[in-house]
Amino acid sequence: MAADSLDDVDWRIIAALQDDARVSFADLARTVNMSASAVTERLRRLEERGIVTGYRAEISLEAVGLGILALVRLRYPSGRYDPVHTLIARTPEILEAHHVTGEDCFVLKVAARSMRHLEEVSGRIAGLGAVTTNVVYSSPLPRRPVERAAADPRHRRSVAN
Repeated sequence: MAADSLDDVDWRIIAALQDDARVSFADLARTVNMSASAVTERLRRLEERGIVTGYRAEISLEAVGLGILALVRLRYPSGRYDPVHTLIARTPEILEAHHVTGEDCFVLKVAARSMRHLEEVSGRIAGLGAVTTNVVYSSPLPRRPVERAAADPRHRRSVAN
């Protein structure tokens, strides 16, 4: 899906939803200067095209007792990934999994209650191959919304040095 297939209104809708996915159609319509029915139709098309893929709540890991966040890199010695996919599916502490290039095969985002809990989860992952675990001190950029400038270089703002 090319970024140039999205117009200014689509990008304003996308920005508004990334800011608040619970926004009402009426408020969304006001934000983009359209009628609620027109915005509803636009959003339906964005969903059908696979651009808007879902609506989620952001949860504070610390507030639910998962105060340790780590990135676990797995060097997996086999090209058969079924055991990795099974472990990912059965391990609720793994919040994200990325198959990557380079020496490591997977980068996993893991949330744990304590260092002992992280050690146990990392140990399960290590049953598949060599792991390197990096504990996150802080996240200066925990989540960045997708912006038009990233997807379409014609809309990049100039940045002063």
